[in-house]
Amino acid sequence: MPSTAHDVTEATSAEDASRPWTVAVLGPGGVGGLLAALLSRAGHRVICLAGDATAQALREGGIRVRSGQFGDFTAEVEADTELREPVDLCVVAVKHTGLDAALDRVPPAVLGTDGLVLPLLNGIEHPGTLRRRYGDDRVAAGVIRVESTRVAPGVIEHGSPFTEIDLAGTIARPLTGPAAVLESAGVRTRLAGSETAVLWAKLAFLAPFALLTTRYDVTIGTVRTGHREELLALVGEITAVGRAAGAPLDPDRTLAMYDAFPAGMKSSMQRDAAAGRALELDAIGGAVLRAAKRHGVPAPTAARLVSELALL
Repeated sequence: MPSTAHDVTEATSAEDASRPWTVAVLGPGGVGGLLAALLSRAGHRVICLAGDATAQALREGGIRVRSGQFGDFTAEVEADTELREPVDLCVVAVKHTGLDAALDRVPPAVLGTDGLVLPLLNGIEHPGTLRRRYGDDRVAAGVIRVESTRVAPGVIEHGSPFTEIDLAGTIARPLTGPAAVLESAGVRTRLAGSETAVLWAKLAFLAPFALLTTRYDVTIGTVRTGHREELLALVGEITAVGRAAGAPLDPDRTLAMYDAFPAGMKSSMQRDAAAGRALELDAIGGAVLRAAKRHGVPAPTAARLVSELALL
């Protein structure tokens, strides 16, 4: 993480989160459902936005969380198929493949003049999509580090011993408020000065992991031993592209993270492929290749893997 990032202080958190916020969560899946439940448990008003069946399930049974970090609990939330009133914060937690359709649930005119949009998607290009729809000063950038899965509507299994969010943005308004609200829910939240650095730090880690585990349908343990040369090449290419885009990436740190992972760990893209779901290939691999083309950086390993995965 860039050195400009810093944790939200306890004093700031207490001041900014002293009143309940109204938070919309677009996409109450593994990530969105966990955050919605945590925010509700912390005393905030949460409105989950989803399809008819999921919204009905959430209204009737709330969100049930099974978590080693936060314990097992059920949180009551409101749910609807569309946002119908202004909110303080709108967390966008859908898959990139469903982003355009999901945004119909959040009309810009309804969001409110002070409502902040916080996307927690994979990739680097979605902030532009959201800013064209909601305005430059109403969209922050964020990344989340968590392993959390929706096993049924309103049922979330949180597997990682951590839940961490980094926030950044070029918007004029301070991000201490939303950061403090997330902290009040138990989510470790840091503020960073560079949006580019935050988004590329996650992409540079995620892309090699997702592309290689999915292409060969193997765990990270097999990737780092049986496909080590490809892993090194891919990390090197993406580091070069990210640095050309202005992100201070460290390839050694990325590799050290892979080497520290449990050998049986799989990527979410790999799980999507196994389940026959649409892949976030364009948001992850495609974004790398488009940035490589813009900056004139060769990325042959990434290009080959993206082409091969497109045929799956």
